[in-house]
Amino acid sequence: MREASAPSLAPVDPLIRLSGVSKTFSTGTRAVEAVDLDLMPGEFLSILGPSGCGKSTLLRMIAGLGAPTGGEIQWASGHGGGSRYGTRDLGFVFQDPTLMPWANALDNVALPLILEGAAKREAQAAARDKLALVGLAGFESAYPRELSGGMKMRVSIARGLVTEPSLLLMDEPFAALDEITRHRLNHDLLNVWRDVGFTAVFVTHSVFESVFLSQRIVVMAARPGRIVSTLDVGAPYPRDEMFRTSSSYASLCRQASDQLKTAMGG
Repeated sequence: MREASAPSLAPVDPLIRLSGVSKTFSTGTRAVEAVDLDLMPGEFLSILGPSGCGKSTLLRMIAGLGAPTGGEIQWASGHGGGSRYGTRDLGFVFQDPTLMPWANALDNVALPLILEGAAKREAQAAARDKLALVGLAGFESAYPRELSGGMKMRVSIARGLVTEPSLLLMDEPFAALDEITRHRLNHDLLNVWRDVGFTAVFVTHSVFESVFLSQRIVVMAARPGRIVSTLDVGAPYPRDEMFRTSSSYASLCRQASDQLKTAMGG
């Protein structure tokens, strides 16, 4: 008896497609050149590279905070036009938490919704949910001066998620934190990503962080900024401290390190 073949799966379209994206500043500096990259729905992708290779510039162009001077950035139908609150369907987490010092955590997180015209009660309810999601239930009334560096970044992540975006862009958000706090936030960020299901793009210059977090790592080189290699991280989720001490993690870190060294001309 002939066995039935497995049904074929339809290809998944990218959430965002970058085609030949370049950026040359008015000074003549070529910050990014000819980047081709598909961001797939629900994936966790890290952009790894040394300082000055155009990682942040690329992220800002994806966010619409700067226009490419060449190529194009295409959103999937139904996403680029905006979220249910009316702005582009993404959240952005900067390296600095950029919180308003005169506002408590709840109001800081609710701000994007208020700016988009949501009712205060609705905005605060959504902000309360997102603070709980990032582990800050009970800290709604705390002001930035009363929070640790890691807690401020949790507030920033909650603010990035409060509009329920399909895409969350993160520009080295944990770079200024101590190693213990950084590891804890890496772990908690993965839990949030898996629970919510957004597409994550994470800029970092840490090989170890990129391997722990990502399904896919793109490595950039500088002068001009460009993607030179891609590493698929096949390790399953959830990932924890056991993964950090595993031989597979060490092997993947060596591969990423070698690719980064090559990108830097070493």
